[in-house]
Amino acid sequence: MDLRVIEKGDAELTIEVAGENHTFMNVLKGSLLETDGVTAASYDVNPEQSGGQTEPLLTIKTEEGTDPLDALETAASNTGDELRDFADTFEAAV
Repeated sequence: MDLRVIEKGDAELTIEVAGENHTFMNVLKGSLLETDGVTAASYDVNPEQSGGQTEPLLTIKTEEGTDPLDALETAASNTGDELRDFADTFEAAV
């Protein structure tokens, strides 16, 4: 996975998340929307046929005083925690 910052402001961040698809992007977006200080999170993927970008662009908007990079870090960490919890529960059930 490669990340490239497209635009960074005090309360908004757009990054390209190379090599990912809807599966990962939906999980990350969902986690962002549950993160304190995040007012909006979305991603866009244009198919190659349209002549648009082919890698997902993630946009995060936050409340004043909340750094969007910090919000992204929190959301990614929370997603990792949830996946570890799921793995532990699965292992205990088998």
